[in-house]
Amino acid sequence: MIPAAFEYERPSSLDEALALLADGGDDARPLAGGHSLLPLMRLRLARPTLLVDIGGLNDLRYVRDEGDQIAIGALCTHHALSHAPELSGGCGLIAEVAGQIGDPQVRHRGTIGGSVAHADPASDLPAALLALDAEVVAQGPGGSRSIAAADFFVGPLMSALEPSEILTEVRVAKREGCASGYQKFQRRAQDWAIVGVAAVVESDGGSISNAAIGLTNMSGTPLRATAVEEALAGAADEGAIAEAAKKVSEAGTPFADANASAEFRLHLAEVLIRRVIADAMS
Repeated sequence: MIPAAFEYERPSSLDEALALLADGGDDARPLAGGHSLLPLMRLRLARPTLLVDIGGLNDLRYVRDEGDQIAIGALCTHHALSHAPELSGGCGLIAEVAGQIGDPQVRHRGTIGGSVAHADPASDLPAALLALDAEVVAQGPGGSRSIAAADFFVGPLMSALEPSEILTEVRVAKREGCASGYQKFQRRAQDWAIVGVAAVVESDGGSISNAAIGLTNMSGTPLRATAVEEALAGAADEGAIAEAAKKVSEAGTPFADANASAEFRLHLAEVLIRRVIADAMS
């Protein structure tokens, strides 16, 4: 389908972009890579009257080591993330997830800011940010504010961003000595995940001392599998990990759709948790 009519502006600075969004009100939307917003516009599920193209704001393309944190600019592409040497240890989870998104065309154009701000529960990066206890930085007319990933995703395609705000940065605390991984199940390589599992694991003497598990496409928002995390503490063999994975049912009843029933999603989540933990511990 053809999108509804809209105006288009391409600002040369972040301040100009924010001013355009403020003037456009609730019907103005920022545009980065476009892989999330444009399909909705073609289906007329989104009808912005103004698109503010921030793709030229190269000041928002970076991955920086800032001591105890890694700062990622919102316009950093998935391809750039997957090859960023700064993303190591537990933070390597972001690079691993970014390298599995879509196909090469999507990875070269899609951005972390666009993916996270879109807040699609089937998107891969939000679950990784939850597992990493990341923070999202939003810039608006009143200045900037930091939002915990746990508070950022509020519903299907709904985030804590105000209409006049732009997501400018993602910040992740360094986690040296941690292992991480991401496993997902999909029909085809470039499809959305039917279920995905992001994990960050710390071990001590061969047993798990701490684990964080993020779930993709199990609810209207990405989820933390806290019951699984608690059960994994002290796990040292496949049997203990398998028993802990069964606790994923305590994260809530997943939704059913044309791709999977709720029961199948729970089964997939349990299997993927076992796989991702085994890979991280190997």
